[in-house]
Amino acid sequence: MLIFRDIKNNREILTYLKYSDDVFAGIGYKKHGISHAMHTAQRAGFVLEKLGYTKRMQELAKIAGYLHDVGNLVARKDHARSGAVIAMTLLGELQTEEEKYNGDVYEIFNAIGSHEDKETTPSTAIAAAVILGDRTDVRSQRLRNDEEDYMDVHSKVIAACQRTNLEVFKDKRNISLWLDIDTEICSIMEYFEIFTQRTLYCSRACETLKCKFSLYINGDQFL
Repeated sequence: MLIFRDIKNNREILTYLKYSDDVFAGIGYKKHGISHAMHTAQRAGFVLEKLGYTKRMQELAKIAGYLHDVGNLVARKDHARSGAVIAMTLLGELQTEEEKYNGDVYEIFNAIGSHEDKETTPSTAIAAAVILGDRTDVRSQRLRNDEEDYMDVHSKVIAACQRTNLEVFKDKRNISLWLDIDTEICSIMEYFEIFTQRTLYCSRACETLKCKFSLYINGDQFL
């Protein structure tokens, strides 16, 4: 049986994630390595836990979240699809012959392969949880040292996000993202210029989970 603890400690998978991040470093993009993988995994599992989904679904969401960007090893373009194929190979080697045909692993492949389908609503709760884990990771710690001058608006927005917190309310069927943005680095308008599509995607993910999405910036509600 696939267990998140085993996946995150797997040497081959750790190597894939390291070199995937090296690819992004080479094109001057923010960190997409092990830290982002862990953050996405933990938030994906957290969302399903708070909404009362089974332990097994939480585990699968964490695995999918951890592996969701492994396709960057190939290229940024279409990395979701290539990542699903890579994950299929990696996870297949860790399964028994019988386990290769259960539904669990296909949930993982779907969540990885569809996490960049920004124009559609996620088809499963696991896919939705991975999207929320991924898209709400706007921590300033993801910037690399050579981005300190904030040469583009995207870097400025990430640098300005000093704190992010995701709250899940099962009874209210609400998922809320709270951001503290340093407006001396970037304005609220600049945030929305870059992240409007990201916000709408989070909202669609919440629809799959039968929740509403709320966004708070510096204590004020924007959605």
